Amino acid sequence: MNFARLRFEKLILGSLRQPRQHLQTQWQVRRWMNTITRPPAAVTEETEAATKKATQRATPASGPAPSVKPMPLVEERLESILSPIRTRIMRKKRLATDELSALGFLNTRGYTTAEEYNLEALQAALKEQDLYETKRFFSTDNLDVEQNVLFVAAKYPTGQQPREIFFFREGSVVFWNCSDIEMNNVLNFLRSFERESYVSALVHGESEVMPYTYIPSAAVDVEGDLVAESSDFNATARAFFQKGKFFVTGDRDSFLYKYTFSNAMAQSIKLGMWEATLDRYIDSIEHLTEDLKRGRRLRISRAAMLRKTGELFALRHVINLSSDLLDAPDFYWDREELEGLYLQVCSYFSISRRTKVMNEKISHCVELAELVSHNLNDAHHIRLEWMIIILIMVEVGFEILHFISDRGEKQQSLEVVPLSSQLVPK
Repeated sequence: MNFARLRFEKLILGSLRQPRQHLQTQWQVRRWMNTITRPPAAVTEETEAATKKATQRATPASGPAPSVKPMPLVEERLESILSPIRTRIMRKKRLATDELSALGFLNTRGYTTAEEYNLEALQAALKEQDLYETKRFFSTDNLDVEQNVLFVAAKYPTGQQPREIFFFREGSVVFWNCSDIEMNNVLNFLRSFERESYVSALVHGESEVMPYTYIPSAAVDVEGDLVAESSDFNATARAFFQKGKFFVTGDRDSFLYKYTFSNAMAQSIKLGMWEATLDRYIDSIEHLTEDLKRGRRLRISRAAMLRKTGELFALRHVINLSSDLLDAPDFYWDREELEGLYLQVCSYFSISRRTKVMNEKISHCVELAELVSHNLNDAHHIRLEWMIIILIMVEVGFEILHFISDRGEKQQSLEVVPLSSQLVPK
């Protein structure tokens, strides 16, 4: 039945290419419809006979058969024509970006390239380069121990809207209204100030892009209506987040709202890097579960397992203790409006749910690491016990040899003394 269906599709495509053979095609279609009611064996025999007859007709009386280029399968042509899935998805993304750009939206893109930045050296290098002007270099800690956020703006404008960059000490950077060429140049420039840099493919794979636009001082929503003045969150009418888009006023004092949005975005990107790290860790210990399942010897040493356990606890430490993924940062403690915006953006990126999932995965990995460590320790203890037993057996063997050798020497040292020699007076 499948072969008959392929013949039918081939005939239809042939009729499209050769309209003059329409009558012949209809006859072939009717012939194919008649084969549907026949059993598959009869259809196969008829097809083989027709193929053999056509081969004999095409073969000349003498000489080798000419080489004929095989036609591609009908299913391959139909699949290549009718299902360009990836191309359609990418085209939709480009159209969405073009539509937002036509509506006046700009793009903000965030990256996480390293574990930490040397912001002091970076600020000095940017000042020496004389392309960006430092707007703010401030601390988000209540104790003001060290500045951990560097906010710069481009000195030379390329359009009506400013180009701004936020550098976070924990290794994240967020660009506002910057082109791809400028972002790549800044990322290459950052390599000299990174500590424990990430892989470039992973950096670009875990990046985030969000649209934003500037609004008048009187805030309006997406539909163009004024925001209710009775709302406590929108009382100042400076910024809000709605339907995956960020709206902010063009005032000079709006950098705190941009920082809030950039901070939440940087947290999501950093979490994405940790998720990728955990996925690589899970892939690296996947063979251990298979060894335990098969009852085979574990293909890892105690030292390597100890390092794996250390990596796991280090990842758990940075997620739950060193970061602000579990709660809002202290910077928003006395800034309720910014805290509401921060929590709204974090909810959009599903940071709480992703953090919970990561902790569950880490707990499972910890259980597996403990099980493997106990197994390796037991095997090590058993090996030590056998070594002690063998040493004791060797020592007992040496004692037996010493006993036998001492007894033989005593027997050889005994001499027979004549009785006459003992009776001679002195």
